[in-house]
Amino acid sequence: MAGARRKFRVFVAALVVVAAVVGVAGWWLLFRDDAPPEADIDTAGETLDEAADDEAAGGGDSGNLQGEWTVDTTVGSFDDFSGTWAGYRFDEELGGVGANTAAGRTPDVTGTMTVEGDEVTAVDVDVDMTTLQSDNGTRDNALQTRGLESGRFPTATFSLTSPIALPAGVVAGEQASAEAEGELTVHGVTNEVTVDLDVELAGGAAVVVGQAPVSLTAFDIDAPTGFSVLSIEDEGTFEFQIFFTRA
Repeated sequence: MAGARRKFRVFVAALVVVAAVVGVAGWWLLFRDDAPPEADIDTAGETLDEAADDEAAGGGDSGNLQGEWTVDTTVGSFDDFSGTWAGYRFDEELGGVGANTAAGRTPDVTGTMTVEGDEVTAVDVDVDMTTLQSDNGTRDNALQTRGLESGRFPTATFSLTSPIALPAGVVAGEQASAEAEGELTVHGVTNEVTVDLDVELAGGAAVVVGQAPVSLTAFDIDAPTGFSVLSIEDEGTFEFQIFFTRA
């Protein structure tokens, strides 16, 4: 009997160890830092070149930049983030895991850009916040009613407030950088922001990659912390990669 009890205790201990290992592994798989890399103009430019080649094959206008351009969600793919998207990036602290980067993106972006003379005179972009996707469905569902409260505030917008001079070389297809002053509306609150941009034009298409620092408190957003999310940094980033084609 004593031997049987010892075997039983050993068996139970083994089950506990296995359960603990499985639990830790599941927790890691659920909350590991799996945020996508930030957008960069070099990678976006590769997708742009492919789109420009297709445009040229179809007889697209590659010389005249004047007029209105529209957001084009058919360039690239959201599956690998090679296409149009917009979203957020914030650092957080997870219970039992530690530091983590939360990044959510959506391909549901619409809008226009207007070029007059040697300036971009208008940019108006709308983002559907209800379709933001991160690496964690629990986080995405929570943001419908907490934090961003996308159920109540389904749309974020950006509107240019000062013209942007076309950077030197960009007309010739070179990569260029610029700053955009505009109004960003998130969670029903509008703030002035300065967006750092990287731009490339090719044929009848353009790509704009950018980011701007944002503060949760500035947009009246309460960080959605809880049992698993211990804290979220107040300062984060609004980031995007947007392809435009001639209207």
